Amino acid sequence: MGIPSEMRDFWVNSRRMNSFPIASPAEERRIQAARNCTQEGARAGARAAAIACVTSAVPTLVVCRVVPWAKANLNYTAQALIISAASIAAYFITADKTILECARRNTHYDKTT
Repeated sequence: MGIPSEMRDFWVNSRRMNSFPIASPAEERRIQAARNCTQEGARAGARAAAIACVTSAVPTLVVCRVVPWAKANLNYTAQALIISAASIAAYFITADKTILECARRNTHYDKTT
């Protein structure tokens, strides 16, 4: 059963055309603030990921060359996973914190309503 593809495409396109083409100035400010928050979060996350990559790569590579257990058990894939896990975690944690902090900073409560 289901909806034929022609009807579905017509319905989706008509919904897009019936949306409000002009947003209010307050809505535009909110949209721009949200866009700025996500960009700021992505920049901060990338910066943190780069720092975490270097700070986790140096000790990991040194330990894998010096410690006998690590030399025997941690191959190149394991080393890459350790370094990338630290970088990914740093990116997402920092981006999330930055976006939430920016959203709190941009929140304005209207006490009249």
